[in-house]
Amino acid sequence: MAGIEMEWATVGKHGAVILPSKLRERFGMMEGTTPIERYTPERKAEFLLSNAIDEADYRRARKEVLKLGIDPDSIPHRKR
Repeated sequence: MAGIEMEWATVGKHGAVILPSKLRERFGMMEGTTPIERYTPERKAEFLLSNAIDEADYRRARKEVLKLGIDPDSIPHRKR
């Protein structure tokens, strides 16, 4: 593709993912650091609702989502 520069990550022999230096610099990553994703309340709600293992767990998840101030029905998730 003309005009598009591709950067490839590689996987080391122990499964470590190695990112190109341009990407590490762009995201402020240094050797030994691990990026941390900060989850929004909506993303937490999605995790709670989608990972319920049975009906009782799903009801508990809905209550926790309500405590976050979110309507569980407004969150896209796999319903039990």
